[in-house]
Amino acid sequence: MRSLTFVFGTGRSGSTALSRILNAHPDVLSLNEYMASVGEAAFPPGRVDGEEFWRALSRPAPHFERMIRSGLPLPEFLHTRRPGRYSTRTSGIPALSLMVLPHLTDDPDSLLDELGAAVVRWPERPAAEHHRALFDLLCARFARTAVVERSGYSTGWAPGLRETFPEARFVHMFRDGPDCALSMSRHPGYRAISLFREIRTRSRVDSFADLTPEHVRALPPDLAPLLDDRFDPSLVRDRHIPLRAFGTLWSELVIEGTEFLLRLPAGRRATLSYENLLDHPVEELTRLAGFIGVAPDPRWLHAGSALLDHGRRGSAATLPATERAVLRDTCAPGARALES
Repeated sequence: MRSLTFVFGTGRSGSTALSRILNAHPDVLSLNEYMASVGEAAFPPGRVDGEEFWRALSRPAPHFERMIRSGLPLPEFLHTRRPGRYSTRTSGIPALSLMVLPHLTDDPDSLLDELGAAVVRWPERPAAEHHRALFDLLCARFARTAVVERSGYSTGWAPGLRETFPEARFVHMFRDGPDCALSMSRHPGYRAISLFREIRTRSRVDSFADLTPEHVRALPPDLAPLLDDRFDPSLVRDRHIPLRAFGTLWSELVIEGTEFLLRLPAGRRATLSYENLLDHPVEELTRLAGFIGVAPDPRWLHAGSALLDHGRRGSAATLPATERAVLRDTCAPGARALES
C-alpha cells in the first residue's frame, strides 16, 4: 500500500530542489506543485464523475494564465520553458501540464492524453477518492510506491489536506527567515502575492470574491490593473515593495505552519530545515526517506546531495545593515515559533 506525504511551507525555501531530489528516488512519485496547479476547483463538494473530475485537472489555472499572458511567467512554470502543444494564446495550458507532468516525463502531452483517457471513465464518487485513484494510476505508470506532493506557498492548504486525506503525513519545510524573505522579494509570484494582499487590505475584504466594482474603482492606478485579464508586468516587477512586507509574510506563514504541525500525531509530522539539508544532506535525506516510507538508496543520497545549491545560503548578509535589521525584526516572530 502506497504512502502519501505533503511537503508544505512558505516556498522559496529549497522546496523546488527537494521535488527534484525526490523525483530521482526510484520509489517516489514526486507531484511537483500539484496542489498549486489544480487548486480548489479539483475538490468540489459531493460526488463527481470522471469527466467532471478530469475537467478540473485539465482546465487552465486562471491566475497562472493571467501571469503568462501578462508576460510574467514564474520560473517554476516548466511547460513555458519546454513548450508542448498548449499555449495561453489558444486553448490555455491544462493545470496538470504546467508544472506537474513535465516534472515526471519528457513527453507531458502524451501522458496527459493517457491519463485523460482513463479518468473520464471513472465512476461517480467524492473528489478525494478520485485524487487517490489518480495517485495510484501514476504510481503504477511509473512503478513508484510512495507519493510526495510539494507546492510552494502551501501552508494555507495544509488543514484542508489533513481533513481530506487523514492518512497523509506532513513535512513542514522552512528556510532562514531573512534569506527566504529576500528571495520572496525578488520572485514575481511573491511580489504579486504581496500586492494582492495590499489590495485585500485596502478594500477590507477577506477574499477577492468579495470585491465589488466600487472597491476596484477606489484602488490606486498601480494596483487596480492587476485585477484585469492582462496587466503591465512592470506593475509587479518594478514597484517598490518594502522588504519588511516579505519578512512579515514569512513570519505569518511559519507561525501558521508550526501551529498546524503541532496539532498532528507525532508519527504524522516532520520538519525539514533547508540549512540542515545543506549541512547534512545524507543524514537529512535518510531521515526524510524513513518518514516517507522508502529506503535511503545510496545512489539516490549521492545524487540528491549534488542537486543542492549552497550558493543561496546567507544571501541576506549582503544587504545594508539597516535593511538586515528590518528583516530580522519582521522575521523574529516566525523564528521564535520555530524555536519553541
